[in-house]
Amino acid sequence: MQPVVVPEPGGSVRVAGRRVTVGELASVIASADPASRWTWDDTNRWYPALLAAGVRVERAYDLRLAHRILRRSALATWPEPDDAEPGSWDTRPPAPLTSVRDEPAMLFPAPGPTDDVPEPDPVAELALQDAVVAGSAAAGRLRLLLAAESAGALAAVEMFHAGLPWLADVHDAVLTETLGPRPRLGERPARLEELAHHIRAALGAPATLNPDSPRDLLRAIERAGVGARSLRKWELERLDHPVVEPLLEYKSLYRLLTANGWAWLDAWVRDGRFRSEYVVGGVVTGRWASSGGGALQLPKSVRRAVVADPGWTFVVADAAQLEPRVLAAMAGDEVMAAAGRGPDGRGADMYEGIVASGAVPTRELAKVGMLGAMYGGTTGSSGQVLPRLAKAFPRSLAFVDEAARAGERGEIVTTHLGRSSPLPGATWHEAQSGAYQDDAGDDDVAKARSYARSWGRFTRNFVVQGTAAEWALCWLASIRRRLWALGVSSAPEASAGPVPVPFAGRPHLVFFVHDEIVVHTPADLADAVAAEVQAAAAEAGRLLFGDFPVQFPLSFAVAASYADAK
Repeated sequence: MQPVVVPEPGGSVRVAGRRVTVGELASVIASADPASRWTWDDTNRWYPALLAAGVRVERAYDLRLAHRILRRSALATWPEPDDAEPGSWDTRPPAPLTSVRDEPAMLFPAPGPTDDVPEPDPVAELALQDAVVAGSAAAGRLRLLLAAESAGALAAVEMFHAGLPWLADVHDAVLTETLGPRPRLGERPARLEELAHHIRAALGAPATLNPDSPRDLLRAIERAGVGARSLRKWELERLDHPVVEPLLEYKSLYRLLTANGWAWLDAWVRDGRFRSEYVVGGVVTGRWASSGGGALQLPKSVRRAVVADPGWTFVVADAAQLEPRVLAAMAGDEVMAAAGRGPDGRGADMYEGIVASGAVPTRELAKVGMLGAMYGGTTGSSGQVLPRLAKAFPRSLAFVDEAARAGERGEIVTTHLGRSSPLPGATWHEAQSGAYQDDAGDDDVAKARSYARSWGRFTRNFVVQGTAAEWALCWLASIRRRLWALGVSSAPEASAGPVPVPFAGRPHLVFFVHDEIVVHTPADLADAVAAEVQAAAAEAGRLLFGDFPVQFPLSFAVAASYADAK
């Protein structure tokens, strides 16, 4: 059953043959068949209010996300030409989740249709998408991708709803310990002010020098004859000058202050929870992004504030060497897949397995070489080791090389399930055509080659990173389903505390970044959660690659503090 949620003028909703108010939608969904796949224009628009009413949706289909994939996929034939003007489905951004949190009285904050500005028809869009998928020779893969993307959207809203447990007093203590007491508005923390004094003294600069200004700082460095042309860490570290040490520390602490300082704490942590607004498929490869809060870049120093509720704990898991394993499976490279299986066939460190195969002498060279193969590194240690890897694993290296050549030719590439890369832009095409003009010089030819190689590096990595993102989506969807099936903990302390319905007493996802997940769980269910997370990884591998013999082992930690798990 696939009921479609259709917004109508006047604030009503048509769903499953009934017209109801938006306030009645939660009860309609709660009383329906749990196996229903609810279809709507945007998960961010409808799901937050359902969760606030205690209603969890098992399955959904997000038309906005699916449209974006199908419109660009080389595995699907869209009825409109590629150069057609973008329609309303192409330009719709996800509804902001922060407005739901800030205005809890508004059950469904997204505006409804009006007679003057009708909304796109979700029923017609679903019919179109179904026809496009059915007409594809890779319909099964596309359906899996669209289902996984939609499940990811549900998980993203659920993680925003539940929030990542966060102790504001611990965060404040970390900042005070590192930076000094919280300063008054417009002032620097004591440690930064002290370092600023040392920087000025080392450069012989006046008290007016502002180390927060890269432009002013570079001028002062030039006047002092330091010899640095930029403020990049690697360039400063190789210099022998008294300004280097205080400047590097200043840069590090300033980054902490601006990215996760007191202003961040005030803005993003409420009622003991950090709620990040994930952007599903926010990166062109299908990886997620975040809108505000910097959830995907939480520094180690503030992870001490991420503490589970009393009676609860965290299960933290991340996939080991995910991208090389995905590459081996995509390329059908059984030799490289074997390097990641280990002697017992249950999964081992792939880089150590590459060393054991005799391809390279050290784990570090194996890692550097594989990263070079997937990201296009051709210099230094990576460039030196690539020929040896190509000899040991010819299928995998040939796979990414062909993706790179396609990019250099200006072609698109596609992930395993069907997400396609964009075409290069006008600047790229201008550079290529410029190299073939009658008056083209050596600089024009060099520019065209540089642009071609750059786009080739992008497409080389796109196929691997994008397929790894698909594996992670399937993993996340399986974890989400399995955690719910574990049910409610019987421990008395599990039902207390700030965990909101419908997750009170239940293990639930609270954090996700690329190949790592964090589950907040009643402590008595931690072992069961870990087992389900591992089973979900195996399931994701089977969904994508069938019986191809590739393993996706996980590293686990169970800890009450996120800092202790990393």
